[in-house]
Amino acid sequence: MLLYLLDLAGIAVFAISGVLAAGRAGLDWLGVVVIASVTAVGGGTLRDLLLDRHPVFWIREVRYVYVILAATAAAIAWVHFFPLPEHALALADALGLALFAMTGAQVAEERRLPALVVILIGTMTGAAGGLLRDVLTDRIPLLLSSGIYGSAAIVGIAAYLLLQAAGTPRRWAFHTGLLLVVALRLGGIYGGWHLPMLRLSA
Repeated sequence: MLLYLLDLAGIAVFAISGVLAAGRAGLDWLGVVVIASVTAVGGGTLRDLLLDRHPVFWIREVRYVYVILAATAAAIAWVHFFPLPEHALALADALGLALFAMTGAQVAEERRLPALVVILIGTMTGAAGGLLRDVLTDRIPLLLSSGIYGSAAIVGIAAYLLLQAAGTPRRWAFHTGLLLVVALRLGGIYGGWHLPMLRLSA
């Protein structure tokens, strides 16, 4: 039940980030709904396809679609009447990344897959929706920028698995991993944290 609720929360947060990105790109309302939907379902759809879960989650459970539409409408109403908070898109994306990365890892873990595969599936689940959003709105994908992004998901999921291996209850390990992903991503946003960059001379 908790995994399902967190999945719904991730859908809502990523839909909101899609609305904000579409608004900055100057799209009409249909374009906003399309970007919000693609952002919200992109990572989970990739996860389900890779794990051979059919039909994919938002076709199997239509409630996800309702959550996307509700979150999209709420976000449109908010930005229409109130000023947009600074870093709103980055913050929404950080929460979506953390929620989807960790729930994606749990789904993969339940398939008894190797730890490395769990980390990869979780990271792709967390990052794919935002990657599609950024490409469709003609932005440099956050996944490929210099700030901490995909690496935050990798570290959070790895911590989750290691804590469980050390005997920590699964719920506490999950929450720790979730908070770690958010903290690292916020460090990238506000603290300028980043991985070393490869620089080659011409």
